[in-house]
Parts: sequence; C-alpha cells; structure tokens
Amino acid sequence: MALVLVAYASKYGTTQEVAERVAGVLERAGIDVEARDADDVGRLVGYDGVVIGGALYFFHWMKDARHLITRHRKELEGIPVALFALGPFESTDEQLAEARKPLDKFLEGQDWLEPASTAIFGGAMDPEKLRFPDTAMKKMGPTDARDWDAIEAWAASLPAAFGLGSS
Repeated sequence: MALVLVAYASKYGTTQEVAERVAGVLERAGIDVEARDADDVGRLVGYDGVVIGGALYFFHWMKDARHLITRHRKELEGIPVALFALGPFESTDEQLAEARKPLDKFLEGQDWLEPASTAIFGGAMDPEKLRFPDTAMKKMGPTDARDWDAIEAWAASLPAAFGLGSS
C-alpha cells in the first residue's frame, strides 16, 4: 500500500486542521498517511508522495515548510510532491491569486522542484489565539475563509497526481 506524508507548518493550528483533513481524504482513498509538523519530519525514505502545507505570513510561506523542502532536497527529488498554502481571509479569486505570489516566489528559487500539484486556500484566524506581533490583527475579528469542499477536492486529486492509481 502507498504511504504519503502530509507535513504542515502551522502557527495557530488552522493549517494543521487543513493538513489533517487532507490526510483523512487520502486515507479514505486507501492510502496510508502520516501527518506531522514539518519541523518534526526526519528522513523521507519510504514515502510514495509528500504533501507540504504552510500558512502565508507577511508575504512569505512559513519558514518550517520552506526549510523542510530545502533540508530534504535530495530525498524530495525522487518523490512526488504537492504543496498548499493558506493565506487570505477572503477566498475571492483576486485574493487567492495575490496570495499565490509568495509561494511562486519561493518555488522560483527551487528550480529542481516541480510539484505534482499546488493549491492556495483561504485562511482562518481566531483573535483570541494571537500572540505578539500578530496581536495587531485582533481588530479584524474572527474569520475563516477555508473552503473545505475545495480542500477535499484538491486532496482527492492527489493520488492521481502522485501516480498512485486512485483519483
């Protein structure tokens, strides 16, 4: 049976929730899945695919997601990879396209990496969980722009994107 890693970089837990949903969709497709914090990922030997997700903060994809890719470059060169990012607090086409720019900028510096799939989803924020320096965003109030149907549809497309014979 195929084994896929779903690694996430999550500051306040919303990206972790998305990663766990992606893992659940893959499990229902008959794939063995391990979901882990990106900072806790060791060797990548034995995985048939790797999904890496991170939030976008201040026009950058989260450091732990970026470091996972650069730290494991040699191993990732032989494994299908999919990437996702959570960004805007509204899921308009315009905001999602704008949020994609930091991920694309990071990928420009990784010319060896050709993701099997990439996705940008709306983000979420609970002002009560914010820590400095993010506390300035408290005035925005709570928001959740994650489109769970789009997230699940993207996750369901990954087995085929990874060449694992399911869709």
